[in-house]
Amino acid sequence: MSGRTVLISGAGVGGPTLAYWLARYGFRVTVVECARGLRSSGNPVDVRGPAVNVAERMGIASRLREAATGTTGLSFVDASGRRVGRMDMRAVQQAGEVELPRGDLASILYEAGREHAEFLFDDSIATLEQDGNGVEVTFERAAPRRFDVVVGADGLHSTTRRLAFGTEDGLVRHMGLYVATTPLGGEAGSGRDVLMHNTPGKAVAVSPTPSGDLAFFLYRSPAEPGFDHRDTEQHKRLLTGAFAEVSWRAPELLERVRAAGDLYFDSVSQVRLPRWWNGRVALLGDAASCVSLFGDGSTLAMAGAFTLAGELASAPDDPRAALRRYEAAHRRLVDPKQRNIGQASALIVPATRGGILMRNLATRLWPAVAVAARLRSTLGGPPAAPRELLPG
Repeated sequence: MSGRTVLISGAGVGGPTLAYWLARYGFRVTVVECARGLRSSGNPVDVRGPAVNVAERMGIASRLREAATGTTGLSFVDASGRRVGRMDMRAVQQAGEVELPRGDLASILYEAGREHAEFLFDDSIATLEQDGNGVEVTFERAAPRRFDVVVGADGLHSTTRRLAFGTEDGLVRHMGLYVATTPLGGEAGSGRDVLMHNTPGKAVAVSPTPSGDLAFFLYRSPAEPGFDHRDTEQHKRLLTGAFAEVSWRAPELLERVRAAGDLYFDSVSQVRLPRWWNGRVALLGDAASCVSLFGDGSTLAMAGAFTLAGELASAPDDPRAALRRYEAAHRRLVDPKQRNIGQASALIVPATRGGILMRNLATRLWPAVAVAARLRSTLGGPPAAPRELLPG
């Protein structure tokens, strides 16, 4: 097994998880990441369902709990800051589940895998050429190398997917929303409610995290012509324009956006592919099946990495069969999530004033557990645990 080599593109959530498990199975693993270091931006994410089991087996569950946001609930407020509705998020979580900043999750996973895999930062795949026995890879900076399998865990705008499957046209679907986050700094804010203010088609929120508050923006919009996910100045213009007439804390938060050096902004999108693998090249996480903001993306990336590693280990001489089995198993978790984005977006960012009023009224009239159950159902519920494929 020691001769089997795998290249993983992306050091976010799925990539380091896959690197850890492949190394446990005896593969030689290289992870390439276009960023110069681990990224800190992005909204808080959940480790739920099967990902809890994966984290426990990796020995990182206690570290995840230490990094948890400790968010107690989601409070909806009016323009004056008065609470008009609330969801108790603690009622949503099941045993072992945790919400934490995405950057903290990526860092913990990286620390778990760094001693077992080679990590190449500030580089990316330039070309892929495969034959029946392997994949020839050229990089933007590193020397060319050959691998038995290549896995793209490089997100919504995956380079690996573009090289192996074609452009984003027809594969990436804009879901009518844009999302942005930026850290606000200040004292640690763990253990409080997220505060959210809605106007029709827009939501602005302040979320507590262990490293300080985080500003969150979500708004409905058709696809922006010429949108570039790498153009921060364009993002600031779009965001300030969209929220220019919103009150509550929006004016203050937009000033922070204008000065921000760390702004995450992107389309809320879905990736739908007829197949997640092409020969010896496979896709994982958002690169394969982005469920975007409302679909447990981090949980699915960790669960998918666990399943993929086990399938590759079970058929080291037949990677195509392994990739086919990985897709068949993991689609059972992903497909229900991709069907629920419309319900979830209606709950978080209602399109009309009437929708906002009905949502707020529901949170006051329903018992807290019923509200939590409704939210959990809307977001797709916890996926089932993956098949046991651990090394002995």
